[in-house]
Amino acid sequence: MTRKLFGTDGVRGEANSWPMTAEMALKLGAAAGRYFRRDGRNGHRVVIGKDTRLSGYMLENALTAGLTSTGMNVLLLGPVPTPAVGYLTRSMRADLGIMISASHNPAKDNGIKFFGPDGFKLSDEAELEIEALVAGEIRLAQPMNIGRAKRIDDGLGRYVEYAKTTFPARDRLAGLKVVIDCAHGAAYKAAPQVLWELGCEVIEIGTKPNGLNINDKCGSTHTRAAAEAVVAHGADLGISLDGDADRVMILDENGLVADGDQIMALFAARWAEAGLLRGGALVATVMSNLGLERFLTGRGLALERTAVGDRYVVERMRAGGFNLGGEQSGHIVMTDYATTGDGLMAGLQFLAAMAETGRRASELTRQFETVPQMLKNVKFKAGQAPLDNENVRKVIAEAEGKIAGQGRILIRKSGTEPLIRVMAECEDAGLLAETVEGIVAAVEQATA
Repeated sequence: MTRKLFGTDGVRGEANSWPMTAEMALKLGAAAGRYFRRDGRNGHRVVIGKDTRLSGYMLENALTAGLTSTGMNVLLLGPVPTPAVGYLTRSMRADLGIMISASHNPAKDNGIKFFGPDGFKLSDEAELEIEALVAGEIRLAQPMNIGRAKRIDDGLGRYVEYAKTTFPARDRLAGLKVVIDCAHGAAYKAAPQVLWELGCEVIEIGTKPNGLNINDKCGSTHTRAAAEAVVAHGADLGISLDGDADRVMILDENGLVADGDQIMALFAARWAEAGLLRGGALVATVMSNLGLERFLTGRGLALERTAVGDRYVVERMRAGGFNLGGEQSGHIVMTDYATTGDGLMAGLQFLAAMAETGRRASELTRQFETVPQMLKNVKFKAGQAPLDNENVRKVIAEAEGKIAGQGRILIRKSGTEPLIRVMAECEDAGLLAETVEGIVAAVEQATA
């Protein structure tokens, strides 16, 4: 069966347009409820969290109606980070966890992510089964078996307390000044609270959500606001999260940004030295820089590459018994602590490195020299398949021949947006630009 609803990270789209309508959310809720109630027992429960988007209210209510209609009991967490949903699904012995969020996307978008009872995101196979149920007729519960809904007031507090336990008890953060940018998103309460309770002097930005300003010129995809705050306040560190707090970018005391590759390199080296890196490898996607691979190889460590998407990173980590992975975009997955990327916990691990080494952030964020990389996106319209175009394929093949032995090319369709992503790496800047621009021009011609 071809996936129509689910992308690389749940179901996502513009609010009040297919598939992000109240009607579809109701169907998804009912289908997920029926999927998890296949054993016919009563007492099944689901936890639902959301970020701060205006459309979250609509989708939360629709999902609740669909889930209760099939006999699921719903526990509503309110605004919490995505990793909190993974943690609380498992902690509260729920059968299912749902996060309503479009992550780093603008406020007009929203999404629905599903977590299994173990706190990990559902497999492709499970999502396909739910999608098949949506397309069919869903059997509803008998009147006396309709589920209940209850708001859980202390869900955020439970996550805050757990997040603090991931920071080494022997370390102290008193005297450190930290800028935290919450992107007006799901961590706007949790992240500043955790940092303050661990002893930091906290400068908050992006902590005044109004339903429409999530990720707006702030957060991990717009780090300028955090960088300016770090410099203006003379902070030791900046931690910039995305709208649902499963991504992070770290900013040093000069306001310079370290992406997920540099953060993972630091953690991998430290964990390996301490004998904590399981499997002697880091798991990352095909987008991670070639410089990261060289850095790891030089330390006798391996880089396991996966398809783009933190779910695929986690699947490889679980299959191979690895405990560290992530994406260049800032998903840092540490399965010793969390079931999905957790920007706040990654920030705490970076702070632990600062506390334990006594080194400044700028000394820790530059672990390797990156190979020059260029990424450009090309939009396409519904129904178009530019990568199947004969001329596009020809241009790509010619470019691969030119760059062979000097770098690499990666062209892929985005799993969350109507974009073709064209990425290349090469030490020769001129060849790099020529390669990317040639492919982009061919794709643009095919979509004109």
